[in-house]
Amino acid sequence: MTMPKTSADVGSIRSSALVRPFVALAVPLAAVAVAFTIGAIMLLALGANPIDGYAALLDGAFGGWNELADTAIKSAPLLLVGVGICIAFRAGVINIGGEGQIIVGAIFSTVVALALPDLPRIFLVPLVLIGGAIGGGIWGAIPGALKAYAGVNEILSTIMMNIIAAQFLSFLLQDLLTDKASGAIKIQQTERLSENADLPLLPGDTRLHLGVIIAVFVAMLGYVLLFRSALGVRLRAVGHNANASRYAGMPVKRSIVQALAFSGACAGIAGAVLVFGSESHRLIAEGGASGFTQSAGFNGIVAALFGSLHPLATIPASFFFGGMLTGGIALQQELQVPAALIVALNGIVVLFVVSSLKLRSRLTAWAESPGTGFTQVETDREPTVPRAEDSLLASTARTRGSPAPSAPNEGDD
Repeated sequence: MTMPKTSADVGSIRSSALVRPFVALAVPLAAVAVAFTIGAIMLLALGANPIDGYAALLDGAFGGWNELADTAIKSAPLLLVGVGICIAFRAGVINIGGEGQIIVGAIFSTVVALALPDLPRIFLVPLVLIGGAIGGGIWGAIPGALKAYAGVNEILSTIMMNIIAAQFLSFLLQDLLTDKASGAIKIQQTERLSENADLPLLPGDTRLHLGVIIAVFVAMLGYVLLFRSALGVRLRAVGHNANASRYAGMPVKRSIVQALAFSGACAGIAGAVLVFGSESHRLIAEGGASGFTQSAGFNGIVAALFGSLHPLATIPASFFFGGMLTGGIALQQELQVPAALIVALNGIVVLFVVSSLKLRSRLTAWAESPGTGFTQVETDREPTVPRAEDSLLASTARTRGSPAPSAPNEGDD
């Protein structure tokens, strides 16, 4: 029998709706503030003025339309990778393979542009983006299948796939896809790709291109997929409790593969955006694979975590980290500090943001617990409702005519 909601229940629901967003925003911002404080100490140790440095960082990232455009361009691949990370994490799998998926997506999109150079832009641009999505999706589905059907840890497999993709890119750019016009000294880059595949510039006198709009659109699609579709409900159910989902008849193994495939597809689109939205408009391995990807495969993970693993919240989080990248260059030029310091500052921000996740969850649990002043839950009322997965297990067991089992059997999904 369903118990009517009391005033205490309503107060608890309202307070929960207020506490969660506050904690989700306040804790990462506090982590960033601590990281910048440590960065200021490092600047002082080098004899630089941290106030001037951070002023240059803000001006270089958000000081004008050109700076905002550069920040948005830097944030686009972070956002695309971050949306993919959100999808994978919500399904209970960890995708560390964004770097490799970016590379393979870039390779696929480059092959499309080389094969169809004379195709009109209105057709070629969507095709190179689709090619990137297919390449990244395939590269993501492989570790998904290994985890689902062979029990291989997805963290290890995605990291290894990064290495394989980087070496495969180096191999292709040494011979098959290399620019033949480079002469005897082969440069690890393709020829200038078809202009019909270039991402169109947006109105205004900046370098802002269509890739930024595509990234935001993919983030919106990611939100619809996760929270407004039956497939998203299944993916989140598998991530919440795979055993309960299996007993409910959900294809858990297929869901794992799909989640990593979707995640890889987002990263693959980022690879296409990096190639056809760049100034060189060619696939290049300058300084190694990390030089081409700009470490977006790893920075996108941090952007997703900063955005609480929500596709829409990842949009401002990615813009923030894009500003860190563009503003860091201005900081270095203003203070004449070593480039390693900028890398260290970004690393400190990443470290504190990731480290704050556990604190965020604990603060949320504490704030919503009885007796903290944030909730009005009565401790002497009827027993609490069982968790959704427990109810699901019990109802499934009753349907089968047996008590709820303690250990699930592997399904044939």
